[in-house]
Amino acid sequence: MRTYSLKTWPIVSLLMLMGVVAVSLLMAQQTTSLLITGQSGTAKVVQVAGHNYVEVEGLARITNSSVNFNGNQIVLTLPGGGGGSSQDTANSNAPAPGFSKDFVTAGIEAMAQLREWHSALRNAIMRGYPLGEDWLGAYRNQAQQAVRMASVAVNTQSDKNAFPFVTNELNNMQALTNKYLQITKNMEYLDPNALDNDPLDQKIRTCARSLASMATANQFVDDGSCQ
Repeated sequence: MRTYSLKTWPIVSLLMLMGVVAVSLLMAQQTTSLLITGQSGTAKVVQVAGHNYVEVEGLARITNSSVNFNGNQIVLTLPGGGGGSSQDTANSNAPAPGFSKDFVTAGIEAMAQLREWHSALRNAIMRGYPLGEDWLGAYRNQAQQAVRMASVAVNTQSDKNAFPFVTNELNNMQALTNKYLQITKNMEYLDPNALDNDPLDQKIRTCARSLASMATANQFVDDGSCQ
């Protein structure tokens, strides 16, 4: 039987204690694996004292991430995270194509108000009703308010390109109204079918159809109708 001197006994005791601690840790930890749904591969998971610890390299592998070491820190960069390329950042900051939803909604309302104004003017001319600035002005004010709301909703490049066409419709409708108000004021004969042969009225209707087509296709197209 091996005996130990009094000088070596503390060292032996320390070694025995370290062995007991190591065995206890090995008994306390369990090794399992981590599986992420939709990703291939697994990462090793070690459970120590009731807590799960994932192997960093394995986690990076199954999530297609990158691992970097910065002093005493381990930096895990997920796909699309802050470590993305400048091209990815530029793409994320690029304006959305087509019209924004808010602009389409506001633009449709603006065109609806302009259409009501146009219908009121046309019906009055066809039926021989006297044209008055008071009631036609009410239609104009509603249309102007709707166009202002559309201007607030401008967001994408397509919105910016199309909004001047909506403004042109408003201005042309005002010019058309002023023209026939002046005819009434001068007490001149007003043909009930005058709008049928009026180039400005035709321009207004053609532009309205063009804007409606753009909204349906969600794409800005300058076909010259609204210039």
